[in-house]
Amino acid sequence: MKHYRTHILRGLAALAALLPGTVAADDFPEKTDLTFGFIRLTDCATLVIAKERGYFDDEFLDVQIESQANWRVLLDRVISGELDGAHMLAGQPIGASIGVGSNAHIVTGFSMNLSGNAITVSNDVWERMKAAAPELDVDKPPHPISAAALKPVVEDIQPFRLGMVYPVSTHNYELRYWLAAGGIHPGFYTARGDTTGQSGADVLISVTPPPQMPATLAQGTIHGYCVGEPWNQLAVFQGIGVPVVTGYQIWKNNPEKVLGVRADWAERYPNTHVAVIKALIRAAKWLDASEENRREAARILSRPEYIGADYEVLANALVGTFEFEKGDVRDMPDHMVYFRHHANYPFYSDAIWFLTQMRRWGQIGEAKPDEWYHETARRVYQPEVFKEAARRLIAEGHLPADYLPETDGYKAPDSNFIDGVTYDGRQPTAYLRQFEIGHKE
Repeated sequence: MKHYRTHILRGLAALAALLPGTVAADDFPEKTDLTFGFIRLTDCATLVIAKERGYFDDEFLDVQIESQANWRVLLDRVISGELDGAHMLAGQPIGASIGVGSNAHIVTGFSMNLSGNAITVSNDVWERMKAAAPELDVDKPPHPISAAALKPVVEDIQPFRLGMVYPVSTHNYELRYWLAAGGIHPGFYTARGDTTGQSGADVLISVTPPPQMPATLAQGTIHGYCVGEPWNQLAVFQGIGVPVVTGYQIWKNNPEKVLGVRADWAERYPNTHVAVIKALIRAAKWLDASEENRREAARILSRPEYIGADYEVLANALVGTFEFEKGDVRDMPDHMVYFRHHANYPFYSDAIWFLTQMRRWGQIGEAKPDEWYHETARRVYQPEVFKEAARRLIAEGHLPADYLPETDGYKAPDSNFIDGVTYDGRQPTAYLRQFEIGHKE
């Protein structure tokens, strides 16, 4: 059946190339049978919706998407060629391309979403935080909550264990950023072989796969975690934990996931790469178009082949609100952004922020000049591929003419962090010097 469908798509592509006013034959995908990997998180929705709504079909692509056991397996299968690409942590292409955790040249031309994470603690830890900081012991505590409220709890419970999903994940860096901003040292990775990142730490941070986070918390193996949705909202629904801060509150509109492919794959199949990104842009636009679309996405994602969580939990994570404790529901329209705020553009400055965090916590073992950060970002992030996809969608009437931002790849300096520190992607070394905790050069 799959081969029959592929022949039909190829035939349609050949026929379309003969019609006046259509895309030239040279622009059609070099490869049409594709398999992409994903992890069971709400930010895989762009891939899922591109498939379910036929946007891949519109590009003459026969796409299969497969759930992966964890981020390590997902990356390894992209590197080996078993997968054409994947829904990746934004730090994975960057880390792999500089030899942090893996050693392979992975690139991205598409950012999948902004924000979507939170830090959740056990009920016991939350009660202790409220006892240490009485201003939190009200029906609706003031937000954002600083990690300073956690510090006396960490001093009282040793060892204090926290989970995150992968060493080069946004979750790792957001968790460390929040802890350090509150005076808690999250630990260093060292050149002498400490791959755990726990040297000099006040807390012990370790890897836990996202779907296992709530159960691991409930068992008492960890005292809290940083993860994407729906696994924070599930802790609320199950009554086992309380989210205390969201990724959006740590860094407003932070980049989260990307489409990652091997560099040689992108070079071999340039039209396919553009076609995939075209479909993903359309899916992202649909996801941000209305609450009705978000609820429909929740119904699709609840299916067992995708996330497999209850519709109510997924909808809670997608409709523009966030529930901290039971009944403490806050409006948070940008908790999960798929399309707005130029979410899909692969900004060099986003890549450089991840590199600064790798250096801050010792994954990059020595100081680097600013130009190294810029060169590395240009090796991994491919805005020209994204812009070509967008230009074609504009020509086809799927995007407004002013869709593309006027940018050299760098966002303006940004102080929308929980500690108020300003990030300027053009000056990574100066940025690192601002922090009391972490490597400064």
